Amino acid sequence: MKISKINHHQQDRIKIEFPYNQEIATLLKSIPDAKWSRTHNAWHIPYTKNAYRQLLSLFPELRSKGTEEPSTTPIQPIKQPATGDIHITVVGRKIILKMPRNDADVAFVSQLKYSRWNSFGFYWQLPNYKGTLEMLKAYFGPRISFLVEEDQTEANGGSSMLATKNEAFILKTTTGRLRIITCFNEEVTTAIKQLPFYKWDGKNKWWTIAYSEQNLTKLKQGLQAAGLRIIYKEEATNGGCSKLSASAIVDYRFAPESLAEKLTELRYSPSTIKSYVNLFEEFINYYRNNDIDLLDEKHIIAYLRYLVTERKVSSSYQNQAINSIKFYYERVLGGQRKLYFIERPITEKVLPVVLSEQEIKLLFDHITNLKHKAMLMLAYSAGLRVSELLNLKVEDIDSDRNQIRIKQAKGKKDRYTLLSAKVLVVLRQYYLAYKPKSWLFEGFNPDGTQVSMQYSARSAQKIFREAVKKAGIRKKVSLHTLRHSFATHLLENGTDLRYIQSLLGHGSSKTTEIYTHITTKGFDQIKSPLDNLDIE
Repeated sequence: MKISKINHHQQDRIKIEFPYNQEIATLLKSIPDAKWSRTHNAWHIPYTKNAYRQLLSLFPELRSKGTEEPSTTPIQPIKQPATGDIHITVVGRKIILKMPRNDADVAFVSQLKYSRWNSFGFYWQLPNYKGTLEMLKAYFGPRISFLVEEDQTEANGGSSMLATKNEAFILKTTTGRLRIITCFNEEVTTAIKQLPFYKWDGKNKWWTIAYSEQNLTKLKQGLQAAGLRIIYKEEATNGGCSKLSASAIVDYRFAPESLAEKLTELRYSPSTIKSYVNLFEEFINYYRNNDIDLLDEKHIIAYLRYLVTERKVSSSYQNQAINSIKFYYERVLGGQRKLYFIERPITEKVLPVVLSEQEIKLLFDHITNLKHKAMLMLAYSAGLRVSELLNLKVEDIDSDRNQIRIKQAKGKKDRYTLLSAKVLVVLRQYYLAYKPKSWLFEGFNPDGTQVSMQYSARSAQKIFREAVKKAGIRKKVSLHTLRHSFATHLLENGTDLRYIQSLLGHGSSKTTEIYTHITTKGFDQIKSPLDNLDIE
């Protein structure tokens, strides 16, 4: 390694030459205004006393000898503390670094690319780029007392599909996305970017977009226009292992009562309480031979890997599992909040399935039971969630104002939505026939007699599935599909997006905007404002 004085861009600089060494380059970057020169093929720093002194503090054995041969004297880095408790955790694409306060260490870490200090968790976070972990190991050396490397697990794994220059593979994944694998083609890239929720996967070198029949058709048209032969496949349904259930496990462990009590105390909804309890029970029964309160971060990460690789759960299920586990250890057990370095799954954006207006009519035409027809017509006509439909009381129907009051819906919010005139006629017929007392839709005893108890969500979903089957509809739909269809049809009929947001009870307009990607009906009627101007 040698240094010399040069004049670069009419400025005096100190040129540093050495065989390629990433650790040396990293240390040089800590000197203000240190730069790499393509012309000189070397690093250079300002020709000032301060810069020179800092250079010698990093490499004390250096002497300025012009073009002399590189020194064989070992390079001495910044003097570090003799002791230190350095914790490094690698989680997927992140490196979490915990270390005692030390100016030299802070100077080193802060100049690493994209490093940032997390003031909430009191740790440094760095991207897990190639070579970053090796630099940290080389710098801290024996001071590292804790090092855990966890690779991020992908639910769908890689793909063996390879495309030639004139081919394009389209794979419909089980997560509701279309994966496009092809050689680089500017026409293809332009076509993909016209479709909603497109994303480039730099690691796997493929595009993905949200699936819908309309998007698939447009994609194929774009690929064919680019002169590519299309190969279309559908990913096989995952064969993940089944959930651990109470009937399958001897000495099944139930969640501590304190979990449900804390959730109730904080006014979580009954459905959220049920979900958190079930998810936490699955976790503790995975470690049924361990003390619940002694399970730590390593156990949690290993369990989440099991959910992805063996259970093959969706990203939303994985997120809920994380939330339930964190809630128990952070909120129920009390004390200081613990930070878990858990890699959250990337939620893939998908488009909801909707039924056309013709399919909705076909569906209702095949329902003969008055109660069932009233229930499903009300759900569609008002855009109700399943829980909102079943939580309706008789007094929530305001026939004078043609409105329905939705009380304490998702997010503990009240709102009003539409009461269709046609649905009101059916509801009046239903009321005279069934005479509900409290809940608008009440359940039955095993002997068939109606009782004043809430109708179950499972029964409502069963009614919908049977109606779909009778109507011959082959789309993969649920009762919630009626809500998506309500919003889409309103948009197609010209209703302002802000009104749709209010009717659906969405807190953010971005949630409602997803319906703009489902339909293009009426786009051909939109006129450019330029066409209204009297210009030649």
